[in-house]
Amino acid sequence: MDRLMQSIKIGINEKLYLKDPESTTLGKRIVEEGILLINEIGFENFTFKKLGLKIKSNESSIYRYFENKHKLLLYLTSWYWGWVEYRLVFATHNIQDPQEKLKKALTLVTSPVKEDSNFTHINEVLLSKIVINEYSKSYLTKEVDTENKEGYFVIYKRLVGRLSAMVTAVDETYSYPSSLASTVLEGSLHQHFLKDHFASLTDCHQKDATTNYFTELVFNSLNKKPHG
Repeated sequence: MDRLMQSIKIGINEKLYLKDPESTTLGKRIVEEGILLINEIGFENFTFKKLGLKIKSNESSIYRYFENKHKLLLYLTSWYWGWVEYRLVFATHNIQDPQEKLKKALTLVTSPVKEDSNFTHINEVLLSKIVINEYSKSYLTKEVDTENKEGYFVIYKRLVGRLSAMVTAVDETYSYPSSLASTVLEGSLHQHFLKDHFASLTDCHQKDATTNYFTELVFNSLNKKPHG
């Protein structure tokens, strides 16, 4: 199983990059150090020039992989959601009971992230912080409709679809499965953001509090009580 997991590659829309960063050592360094630098200084202050200095390479070498920093952010957030999706599939595929499967899925998508040794050039903990702090900047743009048509958000939408299907499996009469699924994904990011920056606006301070909150929210909406 470990060998199988190590062979996994997260598939990203090829339109997000000019050259696949996974294909070269430099490309992997751009991704690795890009995550560290965005986490350190924030996306607004991040530039390819600063990243070039960090990796001791010409700024132009980064432009051979990504058209601009917006495309890099889209790449990173797409990779993150693809990673969440693959973990979701592996964690739930043997669970037969719909309520248990949904409960497991909710735990996975709302819990704080732990580093995954299967992807050594990507720090998933720091990447999750970038998603929490910066993800909305990838789609709150004038170009969002065009980028959506280009498939830039297909992985995130597919993840919502998987979670939505699990909701329907628990209660096929529920009218808003996609709304509930997207609320869980966006809402969990928001609760983690509030915990770190506006602590008085959330009650999710203790370990597992965010997971417990959304599990209760979902199953109360479905009029079902989770087992266990």
